[in-house]
Amino acid sequence: MKKLEDYIPERWISDKGSVNEYISCWTEKDALDREVVDALVVILRTSGCSWAREKGCTMCGYLSDCNPNVKGKDLVAQMRKALEKHQGQRILKIFTSGSFLDEREVPVDVRREILSMASEIFDQVIFETRPEYVSDESLQDCLSHIPNLQVALGLESANNVLLRDSINKGFQFEDYQTAANTVKESGATLKTYLLIKPPFLTENEAITDSIDSARMIQGISDVISFNPVNVQKGTLVERLWRRGEYRPPWLWSVVKVLEESKDFGPRVVSVPSGGGKRGGAHNCFDCDGDILSSIEKFSLGLRGSIEDVHCDCKERWLDVLDLQGFTQSSVDLEKFYG
Repeated sequence: MKKLEDYIPERWISDKGSVNEYISCWTEKDALDREVVDALVVILRTSGCSWAREKGCTMCGYLSDCNPNVKGKDLVAQMRKALEKHQGQRILKIFTSGSFLDEREVPVDVRREILSMASEIFDQVIFETRPEYVSDESLQDCLSHIPNLQVALGLESANNVLLRDSINKGFQFEDYQTAANTVKESGATLKTYLLIKPPFLTENEAITDSIDSARMIQGISDVISFNPVNVQKGTLVERLWRRGEYRPPWLWSVVKVLEESKDFGPRVVSVPSGGGKRGGAHNCFDCDGDILSSIEKFSLGLRGSIEDVHCDCKERWLDVLDLQGFTQSSVDLEKFYG
């Protein structure tokens, strides 16, 4: 019998990206103390996520943007270039395609220098890490540079079966809980990423899992960010998608998840990467722009509900929920039936 890893395409690390050039940098809106402010988002080009090098998650293709030749001094140079784009943004979001607290990816002295630079011009810093790199020592070190720190953990699902067999996450919910408690006890705030529709789930199963996962963490996470799966190059999800065996979630599903989770306690947000495109969360394409705009306003706290968004394709989404429930299949019906 084949194992999951037999279906995961061979992973690679590109060496084409310059070690001195960050992957991407832009400004977006976010909320800080209930005020809508600008945030500078920086994706650093690192040597790559340690878990992706070993096995990797089924939906993540970020390893292809990394360069194994990147050194600590290169990361500092990348950040200095990114900070040249600072124009009053109050939040800095640092992404590394892996874990900011992984010392193999971001050495301790480099992490300290980056946070020291950030502390001079930003009110808050947010970075992402896997739970195995979280320790009280590392967090206290970070907090000594930037007191208003938010640590983002990519949980994806609170269901251990899905974490193992669908996402191949490499840790269990209990590992997240331990790291989350350490984050909160340190004095930092906690953001948790949850996936909407990892592979092999029907649309209805995906909705249920996202809502159930949010309910499981409502007592500890300050922010819950729902990430609808988007198709990334070189992943198992891409292979399934190209064969018609996977469809990214409907935006109606994202709306449903947000509405059902909004009263749990934590701030609930979603920024659908690739939203409105065939490889990202989408509906009929005609209504996608309006719905994505409504989701953005909801996430910023500018509207309390998105139940009032309408489109005729919602009936088709409801039909998909019923039909997939009957067939117990996550196949992309649109690919075959239009």
